[in-house]
Amino acid sequence: MLKQILSKLPRKSQKSDSLDSAGLDSGNHTSNSSNGVQCTNIGNSITSRLSVVKRVSSAVFPASIMAGVEAVEPNLSFKDVSNPQKQNLFISKLNLCCEVSDFSDPKKASSEQDLKRQTLIELVDFVSSGSAKFNEPAVAAMCKMCAVNLFRVFPPKYRSNTSSGEAEDDEPMFDPAWSNLQLVYDLLLRFISYSSLDAKVAKKHVDHSFILKLLDLFESEDPRERDCLKTILHRIYGKFMVHRPFVRKAVSNIIYRFVFETERHNGIAELLEIFGSIISGFAIPLKEEHKMFLCRALIPLHKPKSIGVYHQQLTYCVVQFVDKDQKLANNVIKGLLKYWPITNSQKELMFISELEEILEMTNMVEFQKIMVPVFRRIACCLNSSHYQVAERAHLLWNNEHILNLITHNRHVIFPLIFPSLERNSQNHWNQAVLNLTQNIRKMFCEMDEELLLACQHKLEEENSQLIEAAEKRKLAWERLETTAAAFKPAATNNVPPVKPATPPVAC
Repeated sequence: MLKQILSKLPRKSQKSDSLDSAGLDSGNHTSNSSNGVQCTNIGNSITSRLSVVKRVSSAVFPASIMAGVEAVEPNLSFKDVSNPQKQNLFISKLNLCCEVSDFSDPKKASSEQDLKRQTLIELVDFVSSGSAKFNEPAVAAMCKMCAVNLFRVFPPKYRSNTSSGEAEDDEPMFDPAWSNLQLVYDLLLRFISYSSLDAKVAKKHVDHSFILKLLDLFESEDPRERDCLKTILHRIYGKFMVHRPFVRKAVSNIIYRFVFETERHNGIAELLEIFGSIISGFAIPLKEEHKMFLCRALIPLHKPKSIGVYHQQLTYCVVQFVDKDQKLANNVIKGLLKYWPITNSQKELMFISELEEILEMTNMVEFQKIMVPVFRRIACCLNSSHYQVAERAHLLWNNEHILNLITHNRHVIFPLIFPSLERNSQNHWNQAVLNLTQNIRKMFCEMDEELLLACQHKLEEENSQLIEAAEKRKLAWERLETTAAAFKPAATNNVPPVKPATPPVAC
């Protein structure tokens, strides 16, 4: 009777044992044949590695994530398991990769690092194949693995002592663990870009906290890492529409902190490059939120000294806004004039180039609102003792659209520019600038000779008035000196001062 009852109980399947043994063999084979190089002691250390993985899995993957997931040995190949088990194997391999290795010392390279690298390569290949549809435990395990390997606080040696971008010629610092990090970034990018990935499921784990930690990684001094982050964040922005407002707000906060507090951040150029693509996709008419981003974030970015690092990307973003709504040109140009550099010639060259691009997209109505302060500033640039600034300001007249705007508003612009041209022709030290000045004078003469003569006559009158005022000041000072000299003898003899006979002088 007892034997009959025992015979009805389910017996343990031998399939798992055969898979385990096959997996060990395949794992040894994969490790030994990787890149055609024989790796010693790998087969002997698999058991110890698997025990480490088991300890890590309980800590990294909560029970809620692993519930209902059949454990599969991570050293198996995806080819050796059935399709239903591939997701479980995917999770097991992610679990294996959750152990962070120390790459600070190249001599410490171990078989564990080699195994992790090989496993990451297998995961990348599996996701690239496009044959799987990932469930929520797989998505959760993927986000956990990326968090363990990527999210970190950069040590002080990975931060520059000066503001980022002030020393543009400094060599970038490269992360010694990049060989591993690159595979993790590649895996994350392919996973986010996966065509059949359910955004409704993935957004639970690629949440606001995950995005904020990704944005923190833009502080990395390794340009390769920032480039990967740029691509991944852009894909996240495109994949998860629900997160778009949060991404824009988070990036705005980074820019505010950079401009008004620290003036130190390594990833401003990459963030602006992402936003250049985002802005080009904004619908017309622009939302008030987007206009506020231009006025409160992009325009103040002209203030920091390190603008040279990201000026190209910043100009592209600003031009995209003006292209969407030409009325914004007025706000942008006012912002440029507000932050215009006075003592930094290289920065001034950037501003003139950006001003030219914006003016080229400005219509007549908007130009007339802003032309007086703009050409007052350009007049100062024409007289700059830095020949490159003066030369760049003269070259604005080579732009056909700007020349057309000047021609139609010459009665306002000529009187603002003419005195600077006269001072250049008499005093400027650089021959190239003198030649450009003569060319513009000739252009003005051909455009409206009568107006040019009127400006010249007015300038002569102003000069004569200045000379007359200088003579009056000179005479006034001479009278003051004579009056003061009359008080000196009386003061030395302790005699009350005598009232001078000369009449009082009105200064």
